[in-house]
Amino acid sequence: MEATRKFPREDGLENGLKVLREGYMYAPNRHHIYKSDAFETKLLGQKTIVIGGEEAVKLFYDESKFKREGAAPEPAKATLLGKGGIQGLDGEDHRNRKKLFMDMMSKERIEIWAKLVEKHLLKATMNWLEKDSIVFYEESQKILTEAVCEWAGVPLPEKDVDKRTKQLVSMFESPMAASTRHIEGRIGRKQAESWCSDIIKQVREGDLHPKEETALYKVAWHRELDGNLLDLKTAAVELLNVLRPSVAIAIYFAFTALSLHQFPEVKEKLNGDNPYYLHMFIQEIRRYYPFFPFNGAITRKDFVWEGYEFEEDTLVILDFYGTNHDPRIWEKPEEFNPERFSDWHTSPTDQVQMKLVAQGGGDYDTGHRCPGEWNTVRAMEILTDFLINKITYTVPDQDIGYSMVDVPTVPKSGMILENIDLKD
Repeated sequence: MEATRKFPREDGLENGLKVLREGYMYAPNRHHIYKSDAFETKLLGQKTIVIGGEEAVKLFYDESKFKREGAAPEPAKATLLGKGGIQGLDGEDHRNRKKLFMDMMSKERIEIWAKLVEKHLLKATMNWLEKDSIVFYEESQKILTEAVCEWAGVPLPEKDVDKRTKQLVSMFESPMAASTRHIEGRIGRKQAESWCSDIIKQVREGDLHPKEETALYKVAWHRELDGNLLDLKTAAVELLNVLRPSVAIAIYFAFTALSLHQFPEVKEKLNGDNPYYLHMFIQEIRRYYPFFPFNGAITRKDFVWEGYEFEEDTLVILDFYGTNHDPRIWEKPEEFNPERFSDWHTSPTDQVQMKLVAQGGGDYDTGHRCPGEWNTVRAMEILTDFLINKITYTVPDQDIGYSMVDVPTVPKSGMILENIDLKD
C-alpha cells in the first residue's frame, strides 16, 4: 500500500481575499513557503488543493482523474466564461464540442487570421499618423475586435466597434476584479450574449449567410451528440469563446511592445539569420509575463499523487504563473531569454504540452488546452514584425511597471507610443 502524507494546510476559514491581495503570486508564495507542489486551503467556502510544477500539469490534464463540470466559480461564469460553454464539459460531450473549435484552426484559417491582424494594424496606423500619441493596449483591443469579427464572419459596423470592444474587454478584465469593474463584466457578458444570439438567429433564419469556414457558420450549425443544434444562449456563449479570447490577446500585444522596449537587444536577432528566433521570442513573452494565473478542475475519484491523498469531488487549482517560473523547469526563470526555446520546434510533445502553460496544457484535440493558442502566437508574430519592420515610433517616459496583484495585468501606462510613422 502506497504511503501517504498530509497536505500542508493554510490556516483560515476563507482565503479568497488573500488571492485578491496577492494575485499571481498567491500560489507561488505558498509553494515556496510549504516547499511542496501541493497545499490545501479554503476558497469560496470549499476545500481546495492548489498544485504547481511540471508533474502537476501532467496530473491536472489527466481526464481520468479530473472533470471540469462545476469547477468554475460563479463570478467567472458570469463574466469570463458564460454558462454552458466548452470549459465546463467533460467526456464525449467535451470532445464533440472541442471538434467544433479545432475545425476552425486549419493552417489556411490561421494564415487568414494573420493577414487580418496585419490588415487592421495597418488600418489603425493610418489613424495613428495623425495623433501625437496612442495608448497601445487600448488600440490593440479595437484592432483585435475588428480582426476577429471579420475572421469569424461576424458583422461589425464601424459605428459599433467601440461598443463591442468594450463588451468583450469587460469580460476578461473583470472575473477577479472588485465592485464596479466586476459589475461591468457581468453587464458586458449579458449584452454580448444578446448580440451574438441575435446574429446566430439571423443565420438560422436565412437572413445572414456567413461563409462555411467561419466560426459564425460552424457555431450556428453545430450539432450536439443528440443531433440537436445548440440552443441560442449556448451558441452565443461558444461564439464569444472565439471572440473574447482573441481580444484578450491585447494583453500580450502590450507586453510585446514592452519587451521590445525593455530588451532592445533582441531586435537585431529578430531580423537575423535564425528563422526560429521570432517564435522563440513570442514563447518567452508568453512564459515571462503574467497572463491568467490559474485554472480549476474537480477530482473524479480518490487517488494518490506524490504521496498526497486526493478525495473525490475536491476542487483543484493549477498554478499557471508559478509553473511558468519554476526554476526546476526553466533555468534562471527571472531572466528574459528567448534562447531557452531554441530546441522546441523539434521537442517531444510532452515538453510543449506540460511545461509552458500560458494558455493551458495537455492535448489540443481532446483535452482542455486552448484551441486558439496557434492564433495567439501567429498574431504576436505579425505584431512583432509590424513594430520592428513596418513602423517607427518612440516610447516616452511613462510607468511601464505592471501589478502582480491585478488580474489580468498590463503595463500601468498601457504602453504609450509617440511619433508613429510608416517605414519607407
